[in-house]
Amino acid sequence: MERKIFLSEDEMPRYWYNILPELPTPLKPPLNPQTKEPLKPEDLKAIFPNAIIEQEMSNQKEIPIPEKVLEIYSLWRPTPLVRAYNLEKALGTPAKIYYKNESVSPAGSHKPNTAIAQAYYNKIEGITTLTTETGAGQWGSALALAGALLGLNVRVYMVKVSYEQKPFRRSMIHLWGAEVYPSPSDRTEAGRRALKEDPNNPGSLGLAISEAVEDAATHNNTNYALGSVLNHVLLHQTIIGLEAKKQFEKIGDYPDVVLAPCGGGSNLGGIGLPFIRDKINGKDVRVVAIEPASCPTLTKGVFTYDYGDVAQMTPLLYMYTLGHKFMPPKIHAGGLRYHGDSPILSQLRKDGLLDAVAYKQKEVFEAGVLFAKTEGVVPAPETCHAIKGVIDEALKAKEEGKEKTILFCFSGHGHFDMASYDLYLSGNMEDYELPEEEIEKSIKELELNKKL
Repeated sequence: MERKIFLSEDEMPRYWYNILPELPTPLKPPLNPQTKEPLKPEDLKAIFPNAIIEQEMSNQKEIPIPEKVLEIYSLWRPTPLVRAYNLEKALGTPAKIYYKNESVSPAGSHKPNTAIAQAYYNKIEGITTLTTETGAGQWGSALALAGALLGLNVRVYMVKVSYEQKPFRRSMIHLWGAEVYPSPSDRTEAGRRALKEDPNNPGSLGLAISEAVEDAATHNNTNYALGSVLNHVLLHQTIIGLEAKKQFEKIGDYPDVVLAPCGGGSNLGGIGLPFIRDKINGKDVRVVAIEPASCPTLTKGVFTYDYGDVAQMTPLLYMYTLGHKFMPPKIHAGGLRYHGDSPILSQLRKDGLLDAVAYKQKEVFEAGVLFAKTEGVVPAPETCHAIKGVIDEALKAKEEGKEKTILFCFSGHGHFDMASYDLYLSGNMEDYELPEEEIEKSIKELELNKKL
């Protein structure tokens, strides 16, 4: 009974997979926020290095991974593919459940896959400082790690509700030498404006992005890095799915369904895009995004142009969105509290190549507790969403009496999320399901803004 399927360091993929040239429906171009005209590469030079801009718009299917990035990746990659035998037994399912364990990275999540790459490309172009936002703190700690390993200063704007809920994520960011501030902060015009409107503003990823972009654009030798949404971020994360495919080849199996939590789309894109490539080419495989019912972007959002941030500083992206001014409830899966989604995943969703399901907070924590009790690993709240989806798929296979191979991305551990688990175990956790009227209000405001 083999629980873990490993790859040697020599078997690590040497390239990232770029789905852009293989999309059945090409993406609509991002728009310049000032002119509303299609974005030009030079429009991004104030916050991104040239190599990242090229990757964002590339039509090259396979993009080589630099040797220095591979060298750092080898600190934890390739990551294991693990068979969840105990969970299968507890569910009494004929399904085989596998998870790609990205929690073995130094930062405890999948986020360093792109943090290292982005830091490397900025470093070689002479940038000395990176700014960024973070929701639950996984991305902020990953970029802090990358800054420490590559010798860059890092400033992190952390969504205030997570800043308060997850103090040890802040400690981790500090440990690796980065600065971290609660967002909204008084350090930027966007932050000061938000605090003036609401001194108790809990923050959002959209607002934290505004602060980080403003900081980068107004300081010399400073660029912005982000942990999700844009094409180059999903590109760097595809090493997850590329490794998983090699591991399944080793055991002569292939997943029927691939699941991952989805906020902006980085880990879903990372594990899912190499399999969606197969789906485009005729393979029978489902890829499923799991999102919170309190922020149901792919399940209830509208597919249109919208800003990626509250202050309307980012390019307009054609994506599923709840409106850039949408303020999600204070759920504990802070990494999933984003109003929009990756343009790539949004287009795949529109084309019927990506499924999406939304769950409430308490049921995903219930799934996480079962996983911890059976498999021994404590999942992050974001990861619990995927586990809930896996359990439902496995129970469906049980009802139908069908064998099925299920793969999911174990995107991060929950070692710094124990206050959230305490709240769940004490019975004091609340469920948040976004009321239809709130969605309608946010989308109406989006439509109004488009007309102005």
